[in-house]
Amino acid sequence: MALVIHAGSTNKNAFKTLIAAEYSGIEVELVKNFQMGVSNKSPEFLKMNPIGKVPVLETPDGPVFESNAIARYVTRLKADNPLYGSSLIEYAQIEQWIDFSTNEIDTNVNRWLFPRLGSVQYNAQVEELAIASLKRGLEALSIHLAKNTYLVGHSVTLADIILGCNLYIGFTQIMTKSFTSEFPHVERYFWTIVNQPNFRKIIGEVKQAESVPPIASRKPAQPKEPAKPKEAKKEAKKEVKKEEPKPKAEAPAEEEEEAPKPKPKNPLDLLPPSKMILDEWKRLYSNTKTNFREVAIKGFWDMYDPEGYSLWFCDYKYNDENTVSFVTLNKVGGFLQRMDLARKYAFGKMLVIGSDSPYKVKGLWLFRGKDIPQFVIDECYDMELYEWTKVDINDENQKERVNAFIEDQEPFEGEALLDAKCFK
Repeated sequence: MALVIHAGSTNKNAFKTLIAAEYSGIEVELVKNFQMGVSNKSPEFLKMNPIGKVPVLETPDGPVFESNAIARYVTRLKADNPLYGSSLIEYAQIEQWIDFSTNEIDTNVNRWLFPRLGSVQYNAQVEELAIASLKRGLEALSIHLAKNTYLVGHSVTLADIILGCNLYIGFTQIMTKSFTSEFPHVERYFWTIVNQPNFRKIIGEVKQAESVPPIASRKPAQPKEPAKPKEAKKEAKKEVKKEEPKPKAEAPAEEEEEAPKPKPKNPLDLLPPSKMILDEWKRLYSNTKTNFREVAIKGFWDMYDPEGYSLWFCDYKYNDENTVSFVTLNKVGGFLQRMDLARKYAFGKMLVIGSDSPYKVKGLWLFRGKDIPQFVIDECYDMELYEWTKVDINDENQKERVNAFIEDQEPFEGEALLDAKCFK
């Protein structure tokens, strides 16, 4: 008998188990056609969990409920699972962060979100306390993540899976960019976690909430009109037949649906035309295999238009954190993934430098316009993690540094090049 988890396809508590199963190589099936409020009230479901809460895992040895317990069970099915760490202290720390995630993050997100969705009665004082408690938890989490890519050790553990799923509801439902920007290390952590392949396979693409849900209004139920006697109904029908048909009354103007507004154009699309065609530069870069300086770099400067584009150096602010090579590479890879929103307007090179830790992360970016686009600053939280310096193309030393970035020069500024990544 295969393991079957009973929950809806968008249930973040079921995601915990499904993601843990992906990491562990354990087969867990999501039950088909699950309907919340129907399936979990059936006699069969109530035999597995008498109070009807989801998710429930159906196993050959009997059912398991409570989402964290289910995720732990599936993780333990694999012997020496790295999701549980490699030592007793790591195991304890993983359990510690699972409890923290539940008590400090999930509980307070729910206390803020559910009243606004109308699930429970809204109370302004309760909401204020929930937000304050959530901020306290996120601040504590941010302090830890300032020096750690993951919660425990140097790779994803069960603690990251459970915290990632709990943060998922907050980020996608109520925690807007203006709220989470107070906690840049939490932002960096969350987007790193949800962009891991095993997460993306289960939860798909993640988009942050753009606004806090309005407080749901609770309208009292309208009393039903008493049924009319049958004779009265017949008389009414006769009268209707005799009456002249009336034209339909027009709906009041304020009740008419507003026509959908056209999507506003990106401000960069409204800039004056540029002599530099970004796609032509990207093709030249990609197709040049030999004589790179003579062909690609010379071609770049021939194309470059300082009136329509700008060049920027970036330096990572927290290089002392970059003590593990693959974690540093993943960090840069995540940044480039999140920059996808700017692909039409940008070209970038990111270098990871050094033969030993801590590794340095530096980059060169070409943006449409004379400044870094505001929508990139607003939407890609990684921008805050770098120092940005505009290139002065009248300075020959800076121009030569641009050339070194474009061609992945090694050694780069006297140091070994660990890796080079291109955004195009």
